[in-house]
This record gives sequence, structure tokens and C-alpha cells, in this order.
Amino acid sequence: MIEYIVAGNIDGRSLRKAVAILGAGGLVAFPTDTSWSVGCSISSKEGIARLKRLSGKDALSPLTVLCSDIAQISALCELPTSSFREIKRLVPGPYVFVLPSTNRAARDFDLRRGELGVRIPANPVPVALVDALGEPLLTVTAKRNMLGMDPAEADFPEELLFTAGWEVEELKGVELVLDAGDELERGFSTVLDLRSGDVEVLRAGAGPYP
Repeated sequence: MIEYIVAGNIDGRSLRKAVAILGAGGLVAFPTDTSWSVGCSISSKEGIARLKRLSGKDALSPLTVLCSDIAQISALCELPTSSFREIKRLVPGPYVFVLPSTNRAARDFDLRRGELGVRIPANPVPVALVDALGEPLLTVTAKRNMLGMDPAEADFPEELLFTAGWEVEELKGVELVLDAGDELERGFSTVLDLRSGDVEVLRAGAGPYP
């Protein structure tokens, strides 16, 4: 089901519908500042299981947690001053930051990983969804191989990405697509590893660095 919205002024009914689906362990797709993502509630074991099945992996790798502010990041990850400053300088934007996870991430959300990828996108749709839900989202990038396309058929990785909401609607298990009506450019986020205290570019993408 597609729910058409105005990105800068999302109808509360649309957000409530999305939150109800996420709370029941469902999956919701939405645009970001790079491409389309599919997410579940970080606290929903059923939602995480569905997201794993959609991604075709036994474990979500890498785990990407979509947050609406740095406070949410600090609750899930160890955030020394140097990392805080680097993140504050770059968010919101098309960046994923790899950080050591905290004990709370393991205890409260069963995220038993030594590190997490965290993101605060510049697109208002996922930020509003996180705020309405009251907790972060676990997300994966929506890709055509989830529909059976062989990745080897793509001449470059961006060909696997979707541009329009109606395409994402075809993904198995996605119950709702929040669609602002605009086609997205096919692009990946820049992934920065902050675990050592220095910055290592793991993947160059839409966000320039340094």
C-alpha cells in the first residue's frame, strides 16, 4: 500500500498508520536523502526477523540504525567527544557512522553486535517517522535483488536501487510505502568508521568527505 504524503508537512494519519504497522512487527518503506529504505522498529523481534528475510541474509550486515537526533545515537553507541564533533558537523546528511555499540543496545534491543552503523538523514520523512515511533528504526537499503534480480546483471551497484515508490511497493513483506511523489536519484550513503577515534572512509558515496 502506498501512502502519498507531503514531505515537509506529513499528515498525522499517515504517520499513525506507519507507527501502527511498525509496532505490530511490520515493515515500512520510505525515501531518504540517498535512495529508498525499508525499516522496522528497533524493539520489534518480529520486525527484525522480517527485515532479515527481505534482505536475504541470516544477519543484517551491516546493521544500520536510523535516528532522528544525536541523543538517540549516544544511547546506542559509545560516543567520545571527537566522534560527537564529527557527527555534529555532518548531520543531517547522507552519512552512516560506524561506532562501538553500548551495553544498552544489547540489553534493550538485543543488538548483540560490537558495532552499529547509525544515520541521521536530511530527508524529513524518515526523521518524522522515527519521532512519531519514539525510537530508532533498523533499516536496509531497498534493492532490486530483493525482487530476484541477479546483482551480476547490474553494470554498476546503483542499478540495483529503486527510484519510485511504486517499485518499492512490490517488495515482499513491505506493508506501507510513504511516498512524497518525487523520484529519487540512485545513490549510496558515505560510510565513515569512527571506532578508532580517527575517521576511515569505508565507502565513498553521496556525502563528500573530508
